[in-house]
Amino acid sequence: MEAGTIQTTGSTTIADLLPRAAAQYPDVPAIRQKIGDTWTDVSFAQVGEIVSEIGRGLIGLGVEPGDRVSLLSNTRPEWSYCSFAISGAGGVVVPIYPSNSPHECEWVAGNSESIGVICEDAEQIAKIVEIRDQLPLLKWIVAIDAAGDVADAVALDAVRAAGRDRDAAELQARYESITPEDPYTFIYTSGTTGPPKGCVLSHGNYRQVLHMVEARGLLSEGDDVVYLFLPLAHAFALLIQLTAADTGTTIAFWTGDTKRIIPDLAEVKPTFLPSVPRIFEKLYTLVAGKIDPAVLAKATEVGVQVHDLQLAGEPVPAELQAAFDQFDEKLFVNVRAAFGGNLREAVTGAAPIAQDILRFFYAAGVPVMEGYGMTETATVATYSTPENHRFGSVGRPLPGVEVKIAEEDGEILIRGANIFGGYWKNDDASFGSIVDGWLHTGDVGRVDEDGYVFITGRKKDIIITAGGKNLTPANLENDLKQTRWVSQAVMHGD
Repeated sequence: MEAGTIQTTGSTTIADLLPRAAAQYPDVPAIRQKIGDTWTDVSFAQVGEIVSEIGRGLIGLGVEPGDRVSLLSNTRPEWSYCSFAISGAGGVVVPIYPSNSPHECEWVAGNSESIGVICEDAEQIAKIVEIRDQLPLLKWIVAIDAAGDVADAVALDAVRAAGRDRDAAELQARYESITPEDPYTFIYTSGTTGPPKGCVLSHGNYRQVLHMVEARGLLSEGDDVVYLFLPLAHAFALLIQLTAADTGTTIAFWTGDTKRIIPDLAEVKPTFLPSVPRIFEKLYTLVAGKIDPAVLAKATEVGVQVHDLQLAGEPVPAELQAAFDQFDEKLFVNVRAAFGGNLREAVTGAAPIAQDILRFFYAAGVPVMEGYGMTETATVATYSTPENHRFGSVGRPLPGVEVKIAEEDGEILIRGANIFGGYWKNDDASFGSIVDGWLHTGDVGRVDEDGYVFITGRKKDIIITAGGKNLTPANLENDLKQTRWVSQAVMHGD
């Protein structure tokens, strides 16, 4: 169907999204992965069959509608296959960070009451085996990679093989019975105190947020290629995966090696890159370390002016264009090449990023757009585009989302169909509480006259001096992180 001018699957839940995508985009590459030295495509039709087999296999393992299934793996195609299969079988996806300790895995799998855990390999299986005695509801472990010692697990290939012997109509009946109100995923997120809390996010939450970002034009070019290295256990990458499936967009999965990200970009030549600030910070400090600061500042100024005029549809004065062409030939073209040369847009989230970095990449023709949200907002609440952005702002609210600032303390409050349904087995109202439909984010900020949202700090982070002055650590910390010698910074108030 069409969402505005954007083609989507028209799914009503996340459970029926992948079957619809397989039928609508059968020959489009859904996944691009590197096998040996070759990037290999897997079509939506092929992904649909893989997911169907796994989903039927999970039913064979005893997954009933509403059962939680944990997923403990790095970002890779099989993560997506298993996630869609859990949803299709009527289960609830519970991501666990692959870097989690056995104790942390126990908390997520145990608190969510997961009946099974899908593990990437022997290393992850060992974590679950170590704490299995503390998980009385756990019935089985599945191994994505069956190589090595996986005696305590069922191989994913065996689950698929068993699934082939079950009627596909059984799986179809499952995913067609899911409603928007049913829970889709529990994503565990750390608050200010205590162990992580499981955000209960419904199929409707994520279906609505897909409508919102698609109306904004995310992944709508028809031949987009996304490069994905972010952890799928995090809401940001999850939203990208769902949007790609809904719009028939190809995702190129990283090879699992952080040292390969830049070489991968050169080979994949993505048009869209979701990332965290660290990638842009590292590239920026690399460039800045080789160029005179005055030259860098002038190049940035000229590039920003040219791109602002171009996006506004206004002519670029000849003298300005000539100056830009010089900087482009000596500097900007190399910056674009570092991202593969085809990047239309990058999106950064999950942490603050310095304005100077954003201005530089925008000047170079690699617009890095900021957005803002929380796990509790089904990933996102505000967005920017190259045509509509303000440096330093996290953009304007998505269609259907309202943002206001609390009068008493400047806290950002959010309301919309993307707001979560509360924490699993936890009524803690101190963080992420919802009052009269408004989510209390814990972030402090302001909204300008044109609706652009600016984050100025965290309620818990603000340092108040003896003179009563409120200091926001994030600003100083970001300035410090711009130097190539500083990776992380923390401001301490005594």
